[in-house]
Amino acid sequence: MLSSTRELLETASRNSYAIGAFNVYNLEGVKAVVGAAEANQSPAMLQIHPSALEFGGVGLIALCLEAARAAKVPIAVHLDHSTKAEDIQVALEAGMTSVMADGSHLPYEQNLAFTKAMTELAHRKGAIVEAEIGRISGTEDGLTVAEKEAKMTDPDQAVEFVSATKVDALAVTIGNVHGEYKSEPRLDFDRLAKIRKLVHVPLVLHGASGLPAEAIDRSIQLGVCKFNVNTEVRQAYMHSLQQGICSRSLKDLVDSMGAAIAAMQAVITEKLELFGSVHKAHLHLSPYAEMLAALTVENHDATVGFDRTSLP
Repeated sequence: MLSSTRELLETASRNSYAIGAFNVYNLEGVKAVVGAAEANQSPAMLQIHPSALEFGGVGLIALCLEAARAAKVPIAVHLDHSTKAEDIQVALEAGMTSVMADGSHLPYEQNLAFTKAMTELAHRKGAIVEAEIGRISGTEDGLTVAEKEAKMTDPDQAVEFVSATKVDALAVTIGNVHGEYKSEPRLDFDRLAKIRKLVHVPLVLHGASGLPAEAIDRSIQLGVCKFNVNTEVRQAYMHSLQQGICSRSLKDLVDSMGAAIAAMQAVITEKLELFGSVHKAHLHLSPYAEMLAALTVENHDATVGFDRTSLP
């Protein structure tokens, strides 16, 4: 069922687990996420990076939305790392009700102004916004941020930022990285604890690929209720194709698609278990959850012409 990102995050936060948000690029990725979520009775999120929109366009958004509607468990659809107003506008007009306005590459004041403008736009459309302060190092979707350019989230600045922009969720930088960790991850949990104490919106941690179970558990205890996963799922896809081609075990395109889905689904299942969301789907079916989801859809009906008759 197509669900509200706000409801997923708030329910996860109240019950001390986290939502897995997985970047998808095609049908195989979508099927892997939904398949893993259904098999494990877990909520989940389908995330689309703007780079994927260059290839899939609004068709990829439509695919994700329809897959979420048809799913037997709560699934939200989210635009990830949106640095351009045009991408956010396209996503909102296409029916997405959750976006990340990413101005983290900008100086703080410009980030604040960009995020505030995008939040006002999204809220008029009935959508919610995730934003980021600090700067996460690493490489994702062809974008590279050197370690020297990375910057930890300042707790006091986070308070000001959330208050001024009215964002609905905040991605924090506490030593997490995009892509692969070149050494053992060292997260600043004291910083995270202070942010959680001062900031009263859901917290998000990007760069969950490669984080050990202990770091994930501690992050959840300190208020993180959404983890972004991209690298490990993509690696599973590519390894499946390479292995099949080299061994000549893949005889047809359909075979390669099936093998890729299975490989990605295995990784996604492992993450859902680590995030503690397995067998938690029923928590999102409470009257409170249904009310929030209905409100989200009603708001969206009035702004982008969302067809409620297509909902289950």
